[in-house]
Formats: sequence, structure tokens, C-alpha cells
Amino acid sequence: MKNSQELLIYAKNLSILLVEDYDDLRENIGDILKNFFGHVDCVKNGVEALTLYKEKINAAQSFHIVLTDIRMPIMDGVELTRQIYKINPLQKIIVISAHDESGYLLPLINLGIEQFIKKPINFEELLRVLLVSSKSIVQGNKSKLPDPQDLVKCGGACVYDRKNMSLHDNGKNVYLTKYEILFMNFLSTEVGKIYSNEEIVNYYKSINESVDASNIRKLVSKLRKKLPDYFLESIYSVGYRFTNIN
Repeated sequence: MKNSQELLIYAKNLSILLVEDYDDLRENIGDILKNFFGHVDCVKNGVEALTLYKEKINAAQSFHIVLTDIRMPIMDGVELTRQIYKINPLQKIIVISAHDESGYLLPLINLGIEQFIKKPINFEELLRVLLVSSKSIVQGNKSKLPDPQDLVKCGGACVYDRKNMSLHDNGKNVYLTKYEILFMNFLSTEVGKIYSNEEIVNYYKSINESVDASNIRKLVSKLRKKLPDYFLESIYSVGYRFTNIN
């Protein structure tokens, strides 16, 4: 009872994606989730889930929590988790697993999954796990108030928050990929400084990410569409810099 009362408070403004291939179970869990969460989407396999996840991201939206079964047709929960983490390494994912699926658990743990729900699903346990994730999200957001020193003005109403690794335009969050976030953090270390292609490549290597000069050009091309025209400057045959905005 306590879990349900708290979950009503913490999840009311959150969105969740349920991925479950069994129709009856998906419908039953979906009905439960709709009592607590502000927005609920339900799909039947990993491919549908990944497609919807990307659509939300492209629409500058996102799911706060993904609740997925492991064993599903077309794309299982392990591969879905792997693909989602490529898009958003910080995504909250909860996995539903049966007792005979222990072989799937180690790969998921290695990917970073911490929350599991065992089948057959216990209602109170489901609420408890959802509460842990929802509370973490809400309390985390409260603690992420930006420090003015961490804010990089990109021009107009566009601001990059180095601490929270997020880009905002007119108060709205602009989706950044993992590599775009790393690029923004590196070049904003010293705004106005020209960073050579070699320095940028070496930076990615230092954090075990493989990126070459051609990858950087593609990344910059996509990132420019999200930033004011004059902020990200290319210095021909040298590198890139962020322009000081007064």
C-alpha cells in the first residue's frame, strides 16, 4: 500500500515504455502502469520498442523508464537494452525475467542493468521496483540545478549545461547523442580555443571511444543543425572551436 501511494506521487509526471510479447500480460501490466504514470506506451517486441524510442527522441521527447521482457521474438530484451544504451547510456531500464532465463542476466548486468522483476510478477514487487526508479529520477532532477559556471551560452536562448550534459533551447531540451555530448563537453572546456582534429581524436581515444577525422566531420554536420549557426566554427584544415557569446 505504501509503495502504491508513493508511486502515485513520484510517477505522475513520468513516461514509461512497456515491452512484452504476451498479449494478456502486456495488457494487465499496462493497465497497472496507467494508474500511476503520466504517459504509458505498450509494444510487443524489441523492434517496435526501438522504433518508438527513436521516434520519441526525434520529437524531442523521451521515456523516463523502459520496462522490458527478456525473451521476445524479432529482438530480445538484451539486444534492445544494448541498442537503447547506444542512444542514451543513462536510460532507466527495468528487466522482467523468468526463472529459466538466468543465462540472459549476466549480459544485462554487464550492460549496467540493476533492476530486475521475476516472473510470475508479484504486484507489490513491481510497484516497489518502479518506485525506486521513479524516485531516483525525480530526486535526481531536483539535484541537477545548474551552476552558472557550468552554463555555456551558445547564442540566443540556446544554452549548454556542462554539469548535466544537456542542451536547452528556449527552455526545451535538445536531444544529443553520446558522441555529441562528449564533443560539446570537450570543446566547451575552453570556449574560444581552437581544438585540432588530432586533439579531438586523441580525446575520444583517451575515453576508449574510436573516432576518426571523417567521423568528426559527420558529427559536426549533425550538431550544427542543433546549435546556432555562428557558435560552432570550423577552422579550415585545423580544427573546431566554440565562439565566445557575450
